Amino acid sequence: MLPLQRPELFCKGCKGILLFGPPGTGKTMLAKAVATEAGANFINISMSSITSKWFGEGEKYVKAVFSLASKISPSVIFIDEVDSMLGRRENPGEHEAMRKMKNEFMVNWDGLRTKDKERVLVLGATNRPFDLDEAVIRRFPRRLMVNLPDASNREKILKVILAKEELGQDTDLASLANMTDGYSGSLCVTAAHYPIREILEKEKKEKNVAKSEGRPEPALHGSEDVRPLSLDDFKSAHEQVCASVSSDSANMNELVQWNDLYGEGGSRKKKALSYFM
Repeated sequence: MLPLQRPELFCKGCKGILLFGPPGTGKTMLAKAVATEAGANFINISMSSITSKWFGEGEKYVKAVFSLASKISPSVIFIDEVDSMLGRRENPGEHEAMRKMKNEFMVNWDGLRTKDKERVLVLGATNRPFDLDEAVIRRFPRRLMVNLPDASNREKILKVILAKEELGQDTDLASLANMTDGYSGSLCVTAAHYPIREILEKEKKEKNVAKSEGRPEPALHGSEDVRPLSLDDFKSAHEQVCASVSSDSANMNELVQWNDLYGEGGSRKKKALSYFM
């Protein structure tokens, strides 16, 4: 963020950052945070925004994106799932128009380097960095792995997610963090459904009793009637919801290997990656 915030201290800023890691680790959220903290304009592009059924239109859209980013700099061009847009060009099933669009993107991306005062950052996020084209990898000088959170960070994430929720006295976030290795915030969503379901079941029973006794239907319950979340709710959700990512899965091993070769702080070991070599 420093070249975007303090351009007077940098003759050249970083032109590309790649955030890679398993799904559900907050790569997209980090990209938005970078743009917000740096006070930069955020341009989110996807395949649907720069492709067209007309031949040659994709290249024009790419040029327009970089032209807009230059005019409203400082700006961040964010590409989520960047492997789908800038994957390997030697793919035999790829259309010629898609290859030309990638070439145009990289030409404009490199062209920014001749304009040192323009503060434009290309920020990509993916969970399959090994599918990226080699020329694209070169244009991402900073490659940061966003890994699965450990127990202490999971506890911090739970505090943020559950900040507005009423928790029972038996709900211990530290013990909850210890039993959620590989899980994402969807566990909290599932746990929050249990008190709602109890309210709905209660309303259904009251409605049936009133109907059998010939009385009018009772009023529906409000949010003040929902009980606090208990530790049992999270345990039930833990049994129902599977972990988002396993730390010893094949995809995680490939990400760790790719990080060793290309990522920031990697060991740069000269060994073949099982996935693509």
